[in-house]
Amino acid sequence: MAFEVVAGLLLALALCVLWAMIIDWKQHRREELGQLPPGPIGLPVLGNIFQLSWAPHVSFAKLAQTHGSIMTVRLGTMRTIVISSSDVAREMFKNHDTVLAGRKIYEAMRGKEGASEGSIILAQHGPRWRMLRRLCTSEFFVKSRLDTTLVLREKCVRGMVRYVQEASDGGTNNAIDIGRYIYLMSFNLIGNFMFSKDLLDPNSTTGADFFYHAGKIMDLAAKPNIADFLPMLRWLDPQGIKRKSQFHMGKGIQSCGGFIKERMEESKDDAGEKRNDFLDVLLNFRGDGVEEPAMFSPRIINASVMEMFIAGTDTTTSTLEWAMAELLQNPMAMNKAQDELRGSQGVLAENDMKTLPYLTAVIKETLRLHPPLPFLVPHKAMDTCKMFGYYIPKETQILVNVWAIGRDRKSWKDPLIFKPERFLEMNMVDYKGHNFEYLPFGSGRRICPAIPLVSLVLPLALGSLMYSFDWVLPNGLKPENMDMSERLGITLRKAVPLKVLPVPYKGNPICKVST
Repeated sequence: MAFEVVAGLLLALALCVLWAMIIDWKQHRREELGQLPPGPIGLPVLGNIFQLSWAPHVSFAKLAQTHGSIMTVRLGTMRTIVISSSDVAREMFKNHDTVLAGRKIYEAMRGKEGASEGSIILAQHGPRWRMLRRLCTSEFFVKSRLDTTLVLREKCVRGMVRYVQEASDGGTNNAIDIGRYIYLMSFNLIGNFMFSKDLLDPNSTTGADFFYHAGKIMDLAAKPNIADFLPMLRWLDPQGIKRKSQFHMGKGIQSCGGFIKERMEESKDDAGEKRNDFLDVLLNFRGDGVEEPAMFSPRIINASVMEMFIAGTDTTTSTLEWAMAELLQNPMAMNKAQDELRGSQGVLAENDMKTLPYLTAVIKETLRLHPPLPFLVPHKAMDTCKMFGYYIPKETQILVNVWAIGRDRKSWKDPLIFKPERFLEMNMVDYKGHNFEYLPFGSGRRICPAIPLVSLVLPLALGSLMYSFDWVLPNGLKPENMDMSERLGITLRKAVPLKVLPVPYKGNPICKVST
């Protein structure tokens, strides 16, 4: 009996491999009808997978030096076009933005049918996506709403500074994982935007459960999944990534459902407080019932809430941790940033950020060297098109290697050196998607809609940490010996978490963020 089971499994595996080889052969036949961008020769079925390291953005940048800044690679049976220069990025976003505005959805985020219905990141380009995008630009991240939530942002940043102060013992012994405190701040910040409350409250187990399951979803989404590269294995889910993702997504949605139920019960009482937060916007939405839903279902609301946490926490954490690391490795830049901060008034508030150009330059330089999403979110060709004379077949995955573009010697002088001063020059590039040599948040229709919020949170959080503490590397570690290696998960994080000693600034030991 056992022999028959093993023989059956081997036969099924052999049939899968044969099917993959047939698909691979058909792809090559189709490609003969149109010239794809050049690329490295790969193995049958597996393609170029074994030519990539655990830092694929680096591997692709090296391959592009040989094969060009528009390059074809095969990740298993997944055909991928990799873009590695500002010229090709400009052509893509200016002349092919619509046809390349689709989304490549990986198995970990696929979920059950319709799970991405409320996701602006994963939704395919079309009426529903336009409705969600319009909601972001007119309700979520519009200036008037951001102005009304200033107190929330300052409260969450003040809480982060307080937690750092409590975790240290005066800066002599306890090195802290600064990324952890930034992550907690980001999570509570999104919690306040969504639900008008801190989710990581000692008295709330629901918030802690939601935090746990959201973290698990991000970990699973970051794992390389063989089922993405060899679709015939999707039914098997060999690594269990999809199964585990659905479990944690279900638990997270269950927690979201509790928040939504609580809010709806409050709304039944006419005297209930009108918070007008993101949850209220979602609950009060009324569409035309044709191209838009008449109102959002709980499934859409849950998807929107989960996406906000997944997209907002890891990106903020990675950027601020890299900024701290770069400043610690470059003490002159650290001193210059702190002198600018501490030379202002005795109270640091969000409105002060506009008068701190060097701090802004530090953040821009960090985003150039360490974009949170080195490939942005993968695009997909919704139809066949031609770019630079090359044939781009429908369903092709498009990766824009903004990590490589930000380090291109053709666009940047001394591209590997952390030099915030370059962003103090007149007419210097910005991250709003119009300068194609600098695209940390993308460009075109799929540009990150949260840029107005990000541009407020990053300087306030980094400025508060720099203003409130002096920072010392532990165990006598010298700046030039810091480990600055990368690891790619959902975002580009430091491979080794940044641990550092916070020493309260004597002039103002705790950042007095205004309220």
